[in-house]
Amino acid sequence: MNPAPHIVTETDTPAARAAVIPIPAVNVRRRVPRWRTRLNEALQRLIPALLGLLLLGVAWQLAALHSKGFPGPLSTLDSALTLFADPFYNDGPNDRGIGWNVLASLGRVAVGFGLAALVGIPLGFLIGRFVFVARMFNPLIALLRPVSPLAWLPIGLLLFQKAEPASSWTIFICSIWPMVINTAEGVKRVPQDYLNVARVLRLSEWTVMRRILFPAVLPAVLTGVRLSVGIAWLVIVAAEMLTGGLGIGFWIWNEWNNLNVENILIAIVIIGVVGLALEQALMLLARRVNWQDN
Repeated sequence: MNPAPHIVTETDTPAARAAVIPIPAVNVRRRVPRWRTRLNEALQRLIPALLGLLLLGVAWQLAALHSKGFPGPLSTLDSALTLFADPFYNDGPNDRGIGWNVLASLGRVAVGFGLAALVGIPLGFLIGRFVFVARMFNPLIALLRPVSPLAWLPIGLLLFQKAEPASSWTIFICSIWPMVINTAEGVKRVPQDYLNVARVLRLSEWTVMRRILFPAVLPAVLTGVRLSVGIAWLVIVAAEMLTGGLGIGFWIWNEWNNLNVENILIAIVIIGVVGLALEQALMLLARRVNWQDN
């Protein structure tokens, strides 16, 4: 018995069978413009910062409402506009603008911090490189580092008999320790293989310091420098309050004697902004050095 003949329909053709095969959906992502990505990143950083400042302003206003004589944000802003209208006026040695006071403080910081770098970084290299030097200086560092900055100011006044070198001396003795410690630790962490190769090649100690140790230790040195500059800027305000003369610290004390609390708050903001700018500049330098090393 012959099988029934197969009847070809329209759905039996290859084109029809291909038409009914399900095709998986392709997830096509639209490319986000670079400017929009950067804008989103900036907003993610800016919005929390603005909320933090808003919270600070609210707390400030509440403190002003519940404390007699404490100025609020609006009155402080009005005083700041008056103060910054002419920040570099000069009406005599005891009456100068806020700009001159900030520059005077930065000058003292530069002198004390620069001397600390000239002494502290080479000393850190020696401590990290030679065991004998480390055993000689480590007890001294452990003894002197915890001493309060203001405890060094009378010693500076006794040694130099003047307020100007005494302030720089206080900055020097307080900002030297982070540079010494970080540089020494960086030298100790240099791989021993580098030093073994230098020993095989019979390189001089100066060549080892210049060609091997310094490039490897530079990130640690910059970390110590960043910590030291923060300490230096912190110390100068307290030192100038006691020594007097031109400077942001003495300016704050003088405004307190004149009961200008708004100007004291403005000076606090200035100190924070300048300290932040110094730290960010050194952090940018450290990132550039690390990027070049990589």
